[in-house]
Amino acid sequence: MIKISELQAKDVVNVQDGQKLGQIHDVEIDLKMGQIKAIVVPAENRLFGLFSGGKEWVIPWRQIVKIGTDVILVRLHSTTSSYEYYDNHSSSQPPFLPPSPED
Repeated sequence: MIKISELQAKDVVNVQDGQKLGQIHDVEIDLKMGQIKAIVVPAENRLFGLFSGGKEWVIPWRQIVKIGTDVILVRLHSTTSSYEYYDNHSSSQPPFLPPSPED
């Protein structure tokens, strides 16, 4: 069993390109099913480590490859694309990524 506070202390890294995305800022939970649906990682343009300008990656739980002692490995097809994150101040839904062909 792992606590959310322990998850937040781990770095999130994309296994597709090795890019460090940051650390978990929030999680999305399905209360009916009692499951974590996604992790939320602020985009790297943070100000003083606090504000991310509203941009963040919402990574579906199925995209998590491995949770290690210091790192969470995720599989995103491209972290340089603006489609991987969304502005959390807008009314649009986040674009969830489909599973990769290797899954």
